[in-house]
Amino acid sequence: MNVRLEFQHKLQALEGDVIRLGSMVDEAIANAIKALEEGDLVLAQQVVRNDENINRLRYYIEEHGSALIATQQPLARDLRTIIAAMYVATNLERMADHAAGVARLTLRMAKIPRPELIPQFRQMAEVGREMLNQSLEAFIHYDADLAYKVAARDDEIDDLYNVVFQEMIRRMIENPEQVQSATFLLWVAHNLERIGDRVTNICERVIYMVTGELMEFVDDRSDRDVTAIK
Repeated sequence: MNVRLEFQHKLQALEGDVIRLGSMVDEAIANAIKALEEGDLVLAQQVVRNDENINRLRYYIEEHGSALIATQQPLARDLRTIIAAMYVATNLERMADHAAGVARLTLRMAKIPRPELIPQFRQMAEVGREMLNQSLEAFIHYDADLAYKVAARDDEIDDLYNVVFQEMIRRMIENPEQVQSATFLLWVAHNLERIGDRVTNICERVIYMVTGELMEFVDDRSDRDVTAIK
């Protein structure tokens, strides 16, 4: 019984580290979009620097999870939870990379005339952050139904991205002098769009953790389907 209790404490600590990592990533996204909107180069540099701390915690989670598998030989849902935690951590770290990407683009745009932002940039970041936090709620509460609902919201980010894409293309055509700034903003939008994709990956793994069934959310930009991987 004591061995089992110790294992549960270690598993809870692993889940807690994942939530802590998610909080750091959420802050990185919030600071990245704020730096972009305000042209705050100091904040943008902070986002880039903090990415290393996020990387370290991700690697720690992987090491902790691997050690639990090797030493405790967990079965069934316990094993799936550990695997899911490591997979979630990887996708969280990638989200932080996207936030750092936005911050780096903010630094690059400091050297050109400041482009006008449209509201969809902030909206993409806000939806991404909401999805991120809801996916972590689904993870910590073993809530597959919530994971399905969160994944479905990726369409919202895709729709916002399409608005940004069309606007940036319009700028390039009508104002050739804005080609560089519009290109940078397209890269920003791509980073924000990828955050939604990473959250969808997390939702797939939460469903696996709870049900034991691997799911793939297929998005062709016009329809969304869910397929079990046999």
